[in-house]
Amino acid sequence: MSNLKEILMNKKNCKSVWFMRQAGRYLPEFRKIRSQNPNFINFCLNSKLSSEITLQPIKRFDLDSAIIFSDILIVPYALNQNVEFIKDKGPKLEKFNIENFLKNDENSFIKRLNPVYEAIKMTRKNLQKEKSLISFVGAPWTLLVYMIGAKLNKNEINFEIIKKKKKEIEIIYNKLNDYLCIHIKNQIKAGADVIQIFDSWAGLIPPNELDRLCYRPNFRIVEFCKKNKIPVICFPRGIKENYKDFNNLIKPDGINIDYSIDPYWAKENLKDTVIQGGLNPKILLLSNKEIYNNVKKYLDAFKGLPYVFNLGHGMLPETNPEKVDKLVKFYREY
Repeated sequence: MSNLKEILMNKKNCKSVWFMRQAGRYLPEFRKIRSQNPNFINFCLNSKLSSEITLQPIKRFDLDSAIIFSDILIVPYALNQNVEFIKDKGPKLEKFNIENFLKNDENSFIKRLNPVYEAIKMTRKNLQKEKSLISFVGAPWTLLVYMIGAKLNKNEINFEIIKKKKKEIEIIYNKLNDYLCIHIKNQIKAGADVIQIFDSWAGLIPPNELDRLCYRPNFRIVEFCKKNKIPVICFPRGIKENYKDFNNLIKPDGINIDYSIDPYWAKENLKDTVIQGGLNPKILLLSNKEIYNNVKKYLDAFKGLPYVFNLGHGMLPETNPEKVDKLVKFYREY
């Protein structure tokens, strides 16, 4: 925990602020570049543009951490599963073939992801030394949901597929774990300081399956990170009061709470970790006064604790950058 605290906390004032999806669609400078690059995967694999985009919110808001511009689905892509992003619908992956999946090898996987590592190197070179560079992976469960086409909508998955393919899923999980650890190691080697594990669809797992599909796979990756002295933040979004069990069992250096979690509950129940996040991104669409009142709730709750101010999910495209700028200034003055 202390290592993560030292890395994420701004050395000048012992406070830290960054935002999930801080480099993205709400920034006009991002939209300009994005309009010229319609293929999203190719866009992510353009090292120069990825680095430039990563640094855009740092230049604009002087945030304490940069998070590399990439996507969790870059891993299925690197494992030779075609990934397409359809406007207003989201990602679409080609039909999963386990035989093709098992034919992958480490060298070709690294080669396909090399542009990501180059982007990290460029970013680290151009990022101020006192600012941390965060990289990330998707957790096995969240990647699996996309890879086997189990996602029905934002709030529902086809769990019958999961039940029918229990043995196959164990094989996929084991292989995914290996490749995710390779990707983590190479991102750190390239210059990232911290890894965040996004389990974006953890909240869709039935309670009796949380251990098998969420806790254990996250634990394996966190253990790998600890063994290699890599600070790691987990984000098991949507698991509600199970955040407590997750934190006690997995013991990540940091844990990002989503906006369904009351900050005072988190203060009482999430021990021996750096707490991060919580604010509903929709709050940033409200008036300045409403934004400040909601921000104060988190700052007051976590006063005296290691806390990284962030959101409970990613920045919304309709967010006004001026609101973000005022929020950051308010946070630092509070």
